[in-house]
Formats: sequence, C-alpha cells, structure tokens
Amino acid sequence: MTALYRKYRPLDFDEVVGQEAVVRTLRNAIERDLVRQAYLFAGPRGTGKTSLARIVAKSLNCEQGPTATPCRECTSCRTIAAGTSLDVVEMDAASQRGIDDVREIRERVVLQPVQGRYKVYILDEAHQLTTAAFNALLKLIEEPPPHLVFIFCTTELAKMIETVRSRCQTFLFQRPRLAELARLLRRVADGEGIETPEAALALIARSARGSFRDAVSTLDQIASATGGHVTVQSVLELLGAVEEEALFRLCDLVVDRDAAGAILFVEELADQGHDLARLVTDLLEHLRHLLLVQHTGDLPDSVPVTDETRERLRAQANQLGQAEVLRLIDLLAVAVDDIRQGGDPRLPLELALVKVTRPRADHSREALLLRLEQLEGRAGRPEPPPPVPAPTGAPARVAPAPEPSPAEPETPPAAGEPPLELEQLQQLWRQAVLPALQERSIPTASMLHEARPVELAGSRLVVEFPPSASFHRNLAEEPRNAGLLAEVLHEVTGRRLTLAFAVGAEDPTETTGEPAGQPASEEELFSLLKDTFQAHELADGKDTP
Repeated sequence: MTALYRKYRPLDFDEVVGQEAVVRTLRNAIERDLVRQAYLFAGPRGTGKTSLARIVAKSLNCEQGPTATPCRECTSCRTIAAGTSLDVVEMDAASQRGIDDVREIRERVVLQPVQGRYKVYILDEAHQLTTAAFNALLKLIEEPPPHLVFIFCTTELAKMIETVRSRCQTFLFQRPRLAELARLLRRVADGEGIETPEAALALIARSARGSFRDAVSTLDQIASATGGHVTVQSVLELLGAVEEEALFRLCDLVVDRDAAGAILFVEELADQGHDLARLVTDLLEHLRHLLLVQHTGDLPDSVPVTDETRERLRAQANQLGQAEVLRLIDLLAVAVDDIRQGGDPRLPLELALVKVTRPRADHSREALLLRLEQLEGRAGRPEPPPPVPAPTGAPARVAPAPEPSPAEPETPPAAGEPPLELEQLQQLWRQAVLPALQERSIPTASMLHEARPVELAGSRLVVEFPPSASFHRNLAEEPRNAGLLAEVLHEVTGRRLTLAFAVGAEDPTETTGEPAGQPASEEELFSLLKDTFQAHELADGKDTP
C-alpha cells in the first residue's frame, strides 16, 4: 500500500498549500517562457520542495505545454508522477555525492530528452554534495545545454556554496500555518473515510511543527491504530502530547502560587503516561505565547493556535505576571538542557514550578528580583487603616491618619519608578547588589564589600564605610565607581538613585570589647610583652640575671 503522504502529495500548482509566493513566481515564469537553467528550493523538511520540483518538471514536459496547468493525463505527466520518466532524473545527494556521480551527469546531459522538451535533474539534500562535486557542476550550471534544467532541494541553505547559489534562482519555502495543516488533514481524512474531530486534527497539526509530511504520516499511523476512528484521547496517547487544557491549568496553578497543586498535577500527568520531556517543551511554547501577548498585545497571525485558544491566552496573560513568565522560561530552559544530556525531566520541572510559585525558597538573584517586584506591586495598593476598637456600646471609629513629621521634605521618586524602602535595599545589598556589581567589576565590588546603605531619603542614598575604610570611601566617590554602582542599583531596584558616601563613627568597643579608658603606661606595656611572649630584659646587649 502507498503511504498517505505520497498518495496525497500535490500533483499540480493548484494543490500546493502554503507556498503562495513560490507558486506564483514559478507559474509566471512558465507562462511567460522565462524558465531559467537552475533553481534552488530551500526550506524545512516536509514543506513540499521535491513535490513542487516534480510539478515544475511536469509543467515543462506536458504534451500541452509548457503550461502552468499540466493535464496529468498524458504519458509524460503520468510517468513523472510515478517517478519512471526518462527525462526527469531524481538523485539523492546524500548517497550520490561524489565527483564520479557528477561526471556521470556531465556525460548524460548532452543527450536530448526522450519524450519531453526538457531534461530535468532534481537533486535532493543538495547541500551534502562534496566541494569537488559542486566545482565540477559549476560550468554545467552556468552554461547548460538549452534542454537542461537543474532543481536543487536542500534543508540547509547555509551549507550551499556561494558559487552555486549565485547561479541559481533561490526560493525559500515557509512552514505552513496551523489552519493550512488542519485543512490538508481534513482533506486526507475525508478522502480515506477517517472519522476524526477537528480538535484531534488540530493536535496532529500542532505536533507536526510545520511539516506536511509529518502531519499526514501521523494521521496515517493513528488511523491504523484506531481502526479509522480517531479521537482526541487516542492522539494524546500515541503522540505523548499534552492537551492545551493541561497547559492552561498548570499556569493557573502558578498564578495561584499553589506549589503543591502543581507538583501533584505533574504527578497525575506522569501517571497517565504523558512524556514529561514533551510537557516541558509544550509548556515553553505556551509561555512563549503568553510572553508575546504581554509585550505585543496580541498573538501574530503566524502563531498556530485557534481563535478560542487565542482568547484564553489573552485572559491568562493578564493574570500571570511578566516577571513570573520570564522566570519560568529561564528555569525550564535549564530543564531542557538536562533533558538533552539524558537526565530525568521530572525533577528540573518540579524545581522550576516550586521556585516560581515560592520565590522565598530560592536564594538566587533572579528570585530576589522577583520578590522585589511582588513587594512593589503590593506597595502600590495600600490597604485602609484597621478600625480602632471602641468601648462597649460605642460605635467603632476609624483611626485618623498620622500627622506628617516636620522633618525635612524628601525628594519623591521620579514618575514611573517603583517605591523602595531602606529595609528592602539593605536586604538586597549583599544578596543581589554586590553579586551583580562583581559581575561588572571585581575591584569595585571588593571596595564596596565593607560598605552598607544607612539612609534613603527620596532618591538620595547614603552609603557608609567603617572608619578603617576611609581610603575605600574616597575611591568609591570616583565617577567611574560611583556610576557603576548607580547602574547596578537601577538594574536591581528599578530606581535612579543619587549616591552619597560617608564614614561611620569610631566604635570604642570594636577591638577590645571594653570601654575605652586611660592609655596604658610603659610599665604595663612592658609587663604585657613579657607575659605574652615569655620575654626577658636585655641590658647593654647581655642578659640580665
């Protein structure tokens, strides 16, 4: 039996799906007699490069042609479609890649076509030809006989040498959209009598990731497994894919900060037989869609999702914060690296969910920044003061707002800048500010290691050094060091702060732990030295008895 992807491959330009620009250009070239000697079809696998090359060969050699609408009934059209035409030679450059194979081509191209007007050579995976083979083809590609046409097909355009590309007309094949894949699958299902709902076809189309051949092959496999009655559950079981509803539910658990629920849901999916590695990649794709909605306002039309899913993504993007989305993407990228190295994806996935739902359990700088954003969000929504308990029988009253102190007015932060408290900054100083500063400049970070923020008035921050570090304080005032610290503070806190540096007061108990008294006498110092070092006095260079 013929595989479905071969049975339903396009036979003329009207049946080609998703490559409108390529089809339009080739149609016009054939109709206006502007066919060139060499074409280069480049694009992902399964996008119709070889099928379109056969259609071009059929259009050139049809008995009614050259025509953009081959009859599909003449001997030339039928033999080309069956792959038995003597005038259309298909070569696999992965196995016929040497200079000897090219020499054979050079010997045969001088012969006239047997049935049609053109002799067409279609080279699949052309990028795998050796450099010597390419060099042997150069002259033939540039000045071929009038009846010769080359069509190179490749999935890796960058590996085609420039001298060949400059002699060819290059056509870039695009991945089809989800709607186009689903429409093709519906045509195949109806033609084969396969009962399947639209939701199942959408899942198959999404799993194909832009490949017509993969989509039809998957439908063929699932139809064989289910006896022609394809359901959503059968698609999920055979593909190991994760239903969209599961991805939305997992992100809802992140919104609710339900770490336990997220872990139990992952356990439930694993018990149902879902591939957790596939879950990680599908969740990353889902988060990418949320990221696009948050930063562009909507999903581009090229994103392969249905209209219903598009609306749900908009709603969830408003519930899940941008910081959480970025943090979860970073954490899942670590899980992907572990999977590529052969590790179990469950633990990295569970760690990612716990860290993003419970930032307090994560002491990394990124988690601290996430916690700071959450604090800023809560600070922007002040709660009303609680009511003051009233005596029995008296109505409750609200405590009056405290009067502002007559202190010196502070400079308010600039518009759009988040609020910041001194306690927050003191907590972040060693956990986030100094590590970030060390990534920029190790000497500057070492110089500020002894300093600490002691006062924050509006946008003015006072950084204090201990009395023994006055030299470091002078270095910190240099424009380069102060500017670097200001940049890091802006990166961590989101505030533009004006810096001031000071030296703290001397602590008399810092070294001895006792209150400072009168300075020790010479006799006391001498006695201390003798007791400490077991020394004895020398007189005129000789030991005293």
